[in-house]
Amino acid sequence: MSDLAKTPVTVITGFLGSGKTTLIRHLMQNPQGRRLAVLVNEFGTVGVDGDILRDCADENCPAGNIVELANGCICCTVADDFIPTIQALLAREPRPDHILIETSGLALPKPLLKAFDWPEIRSRITVDGVVALADAEAVAAGRFAPDPEAVEAQRAADDSLDHETPLSEVFEDQISCADLILLTKADLAGEAGLAAARKAIAAEAPRPIVMLAVTDGAVDPRVVLGLNAAAEDDLAARPSHHDGADDHEHDDFASAVIALPEIADGAALADAVAALGREHKVLRVKGHVAVAGKPMRLLVQAVGARVRQQFDRPWGEAPRQSRLVVIAERGDLDPAAIAAHLGGSVEVSDL
Repeated sequence: MSDLAKTPVTVITGFLGSGKTTLIRHLMQNPQGRRLAVLVNEFGTVGVDGDILRDCADENCPAGNIVELANGCICCTVADDFIPTIQALLAREPRPDHILIETSGLALPKPLLKAFDWPEIRSRITVDGVVALADAEAVAAGRFAPDPEAVEAQRAADDSLDHETPLSEVFEDQISCADLILLTKADLAGEAGLAAARKAIAAEAPRPIVMLAVTDGAVDPRVVLGLNAAAEDDLAARPSHHDGADDHEHDDFASAVIALPEIADGAALADAVAALGREHKVLRVKGHVAVAGKPMRLLVQAVGARVRQQFDRPWGEAPRQSRLVVIAERGDLDPAAIAAHLGGSVEVSDL
């Protein structure tokens, strides 16, 4: 790569649990000869996604090329976190051929694109493309894609009502900013679900956007990387609910870290975590748990009432600490009640 060439950056956005980390793991395992670097932005004080990706580090993407920024939206902390991190990645030898940025599930991508115009980096990097991941099964069920005609009819009937939830605004901003949309968990959605998801997203999209169905992050890297969108120069075509605002906040959401004792039964924990989505309106749960008699960590990830568990790697010399990050809309998060439900204690809360 010429020292004068701009390093391409792919921004990977999508709602909580849509499969961003799974996609990045696939890209790391199939780099097509590229030297990759990864910047992971977490919501909550305990990083999980970065840890998962570091387990996949290799010569094409060594552990030093994987950087995690936790407990702070990178588009809200541009000067303090984002710019210095990008500069550090560009200074690595050898320099990465391509940088992947995994945003928080709560992030708005457009303010991040604006950051690429900062003088310190605008001559050195370009946004190759914005890839938005959408959980096809959830979208097909109408969770984050409201019917525009129905919403407008309700607004016309009562001007005092606001029928767009914070979650829908996040989802719509991510879709509006995308160059490519991946409909994830296609195997769970089925053909009918995929068709419904495509229709719902097309109704929200400001322009025609290519949509591809994906299962377990398996997509040809040539489709995702090398879009050459120069998205930082195309902001007008990417409308946002927050256009015209000086900044944005994530005060609609809150997180807590729940410390757990060593457990005896992973199935019982899965049932308890699933109940959080049904009974406590929890959006996302992720973390590692120690299971009695097991030398490996149990990775727990949940979206609503849907829970996935797997043993990912041995604890080794790391402390066998069981901690789960729980995310919900601010008015719905009750850390004490959630800790009691799980049989643990509140370690950290941003309420």
